[in-house]
Amino acid sequence: MQYAGKTALITGASSGIGESFAHELASRKMDLVLVARSEEKLQALATQLRDCYSSSVEVITADLSHEGEGFRVYDEAKARQLHIDMLINNAGFSTHGAFESILPDQDHHQVMLNVVSVVDLTHAFIPDMLPKGEGSIINVGSTTSFYPLPRQAVYAATKSFVLSFSEALWFEYRKRGIKVLALCPGATDTSFFDAMGRDVVAGKHSPQRVVLDGLHALEHDQHYVIPGFKNSFESNILPRLLPRAAMANLVGSVSQRAFK
Repeated sequence: MQYAGKTALITGASSGIGESFAHELASRKMDLVLVARSEEKLQALATQLRDCYSSSVEVITADLSHEGEGFRVYDEAKARQLHIDMLINNAGFSTHGAFESILPDQDHHQVMLNVVSVVDLTHAFIPDMLPKGEGSIINVGSTTSFYPLPRQAVYAATKSFVLSFSEALWFEYRKRGIKVLALCPGATDTSFFDAMGRDVVAGKHSPQRVVLDGLHALEHDQHYVIPGFKNSFESNILPRLLPRAAMANLVGSVSQRAFK
């Protein structure tokens, strides 16, 4: 793949995996469009990227959990005459707890961000990629894309959607020049668990490792990738060996022990 001189749009770019994507792609001479809710964080990151890599960096603030925000981001990019060569749908969050204890609005916003914004942004940008016969989309799923997760029921369901959606689009567009990848990391050293009010005990990968594994998989036209052998075994192999009820029991028990 050629990165230099092309433009990537990254959602959830202000921290974690999104921020690591921004640094890695800027180091490969890509221009960037950073999308997240916090303009202050985005502007600070944009300044850092411009200073370190001399990249062109645009900032678009948006709360993608709100209806129509994905298409507004697209319209803003078009208004700035930006052509997006790589779309990275990274923004997402999870609730945690017994389903009845979670406010319905929280789960609604979770579905809007983790699912609806991914579909909307993909709908918006793919038509612009097709005439050029090239482009790439990375949708960030999770190891929970492969199994149900009690106490994070909606999150795991949204990430299952991301995996299925990405694999279908990979097949639809692979002969039309557009690469599509579901990047499915396990526990990663970001603020993800802090946002749930939890401190996960299990080992975490660095976001840099996740990003590099994702880009390597994209370059090799994979339709999904799970960073780390242990994560891959537990998410890709184990669910094929165990009955679904047994898998739900297993991951539910592990989840209870993983949080303190």
